[in-house]
Amino acid sequence: MEKQLTKAEEQLMQVLWDLEEASVKDIIEQLPKPKPAYNTVSTIIRILETKDFVGHKAKGRGHIYYPLIKKTDYSNQSLNKLVDSYFGGSFKSMVSFFVKKNDVDINELETILEHINNKKTEK
Repeated sequence: MEKQLTKAEEQLMQVLWDLEEASVKDIIEQLPKPKPAYNTVSTIIRILETKDFVGHKAKGRGHIYYPLIKKTDYSNQSLNKLVDSYFGGSFKSMVSFFVKKNDVDINELETILEHINNKKTEK
């Protein structure tokens, strides 16, 4: 799964991941104002289907859409791409960058490190 989503596609996927399945109308209801046109959302959903991010099932005269890719899988792929593209594949460099730029306090850093250590022991 090396496919990237545009900002608009990702926004619709976030809604679908939250709802688990939805019609175009249901998706539009969850989007912030100003609401996009029905045809716009429908077109983006069809693009997501061609990218194999979304599937559908018939319901009455319409369709119910659902994600084919888990949010965690897409998040992991996006994070790996970010690390590879901007930090030379070094997770350490990325964490260092965010600590410096976002003024992370020592307690937050300890929590992050504990989480990482817990994940290592789980493997």
